[in-house]
Amino acid sequence: MNTSSHPISEPQTSWADDWWGPDGSYATLHHINPIRLSFIKKRANLSGSRVLDIGCGGGILTEALAHAGAQVTGVDTSPDAIRVAEAHACNQGLSISYQVGEATALLPDQYQSFDVVTCFEMLEHVPDPCSIIQNTAELVRPGGTVFVSTINRTLRAWLFAIVAAEHVLKLTPRGLHRYDWFRTPGEIESWAGQAGLTLRDRRGLLYLPLLHTAFLTGDLSVNYLLHFEST
Repeated sequence: MNTSSHPISEPQTSWADDWWGPDGSYATLHHINPIRLSFIKKRANLSGSRVLDIGCGGGILTEALAHAGAQVTGVDTSPDAIRVAEAHACNQGLSISYQVGEATALLPDQYQSFDVVTCFEMLEHVPDPCSIIQNTAELVRPGGTVFVSTINRTLRAWLFAIVAAEHVLKLTPRGLHRYDWFRTPGEIESWAGQAGLTLRDRRGLLYLPLLHTAFLTGDLSVNYLLHFEST
């Protein structure tokens, strides 16, 4: 059962298919979701934990976290994406709280109240990622865990995430990414440190589009995941 703070309105079928269909624009997120969830589960206990998914979109990771036993809140600035997420969660019988808006809208009522905060595939789409990192630090409890994933600002990332993914293989919509908005691990780690988060682990993510699968690697030159702890 969905526990959204506003009524569910059925999304347009095209929007729902785009998020959850096997051939939709977000199919790649479905392919990499198992490795993202595995990265989280090996570093945090999700069962019974309060988890916040910032930039949840249509709820792909959010639902996986709920299936793992977490009490999940998903927040996104797109009303259309939230409508899709709400409707799909309701159809799956999942109790997920979805909210439209910025993560800052959860403050001060939920200051330091989440055990785990995730922010995946989102920082490369915003002009001020430093403020998002600050939000994660304010919303996670002391001793809690923050997970971040994004795209590195390297020539290899430009070739893979923009040239190959958008123009050659057409895995993602053209114009989805801006190279100047890609963030290096050093930048994210610096902002996290200033916000009171301590780096615990970092891994690269290698996606094999022809096999529809992904692996964790030591190469952070394209996609990467970071694990922080609140101090």
